[in-house]
Amino acid sequence: MSKRPSLTRRGAFGRGLAVSVAGLRAGGAFALDSALSRLRGGDGQDSALLRREARRFVAELGRLKGTYVKIGQMFALLGEHFLPPALTEALHELESATEPLPWPEIEPALREALGARLDELDVEPEAIAAASLAQVHRATIRKTGETIVLKVQYPGLADVIDSDFDAVVRMLLLARWIKAGRELDDWLGSLRQQLHNEIDYEREAAIGDRVAALVAERREAFAERGIRYHVPVRHARYCADTVLALEYIDGDPVGSPAVARLSLGRRNALGRGMLELFFLELYEWGLLQTDPNFGNFLIRRRPEGDELVLLDFGSTLYCDDDFLTNLGSAIAAGQRQDREILVEALVGLGCLREDSSDFARQTFSDFCLQLLEPLRPPEALPKEHLNRRGEYCWGRSRLMQRVGRQAATSAATRHFTTPTREFAMIARKLTGVFTFIAVLDAQFNAHDTVHDYIDDAVDDPVDNHAGEEGETAP
Repeated sequence: MSKRPSLTRRGAFGRGLAVSVAGLRAGGAFALDSALSRLRGGDGQDSALLRREARRFVAELGRLKGTYVKIGQMFALLGEHFLPPALTEALHELESATEPLPWPEIEPALREALGARLDELDVEPEAIAAASLAQVHRATIRKTGETIVLKVQYPGLADVIDSDFDAVVRMLLLARWIKAGRELDDWLGSLRQQLHNEIDYEREAAIGDRVAALVAERREAFAERGIRYHVPVRHARYCADTVLALEYIDGDPVGSPAVARLSLGRRNALGRGMLELFFLELYEWGLLQTDPNFGNFLIRRRPEGDELVLLDFGSTLYCDDDFLTNLGSAIAAGQRQDREILVEALVGLGCLREDSSDFARQTFSDFCLQLLEPLRPPEALPKEHLNRRGEYCWGRSRLMQRVGRQAATSAATRHFTTPTREFAMIARKLTGVFTFIAVLDAQFNAHDTVHDYIDDAVDDPVDNHAGEEGETAP
């Protein structure tokens, strides 16, 4: 394992300078690429120079670790609205740039956070998982023998999170990859808040406790329909501002061979459970875990019924009633393939303007109609994507590949309208849900499941409880 310095041992200035130098190099390549493209008549292709410098910039973000990696990952998922395709593509390489800190750097942070309580635990020095902002260690409670996991935030993150974010934004502006403006400011403000939310373990713990209670209330009703969820129990005694202690779950990732060997019926039940979770969160629970990373879910195989284990609530979105109503209208219109109502809902969602061109309306609605394809009634599903029983084949449909091509075409036009942050996060989560079901290679029709939520949602959206500024909190 390679060793890296902790964030506190590198000054914000040095970190910012390093990323700025790499960014300006890539920005120069972008400027040159744009000039050459105009001379060539604009063939829409990024040059080898731009792609190389974009990768060099991303490599520098990966080397600096911590918040830079997380910021890069956020822009990789949402940056198609602002960034050149070559940079967005390169940023996706950061999804695997998650090497854990060595134990000698984590142990002092744990000791500072837990004090004498750390002596009640036997903590395994080798991390079992690592992300951009934290890593996970398995531990045993000495008194009871119970196995738990400790999600430990990297040391010094809170001290550099804003300076690192500002450095990336400053670099993007200097390199002329993004243009300053109110629309961009709103996006960046929401991304900054999301970043702060993900290191707020008190907030994450409260959301996790709430979801656990909601799951427990409906456990029997879910089980009757073959759907089972589990939220790991939180061990409050071993939690702190930078440590989250949870029940250890021995489960499998969705892409594991063990899950692939499950029967089609079991995989269908898991796929239905993931889809229903999306609508439950929005329209009954009043929250949405927006990070579709497969690492945030486990599958616990059980004879009485397999469980979807929900692991992470750091990136959670709360939507107001107007948004949920318009979203429900958009989904219902997509099911019926009613373009007129869909466009009206997209205007309500802020994805289109009242004065948007006919081309923009056509292009954006085409994208949404294609994305919502699996939710149509059975008779409206493309026959080439159905099995002999008339059920939608999520894996073989290659929906995400088709949607990706459609999105790229839309974003490349001068008519493209930057969607609201909420819509972008919803679309991101829904594509993650559909991809999850595709990996399961499930085969089922989704119309009835969705219909139950959307009909009520349009007329009576969830009544959330106000809390966080600009959001709704548990």
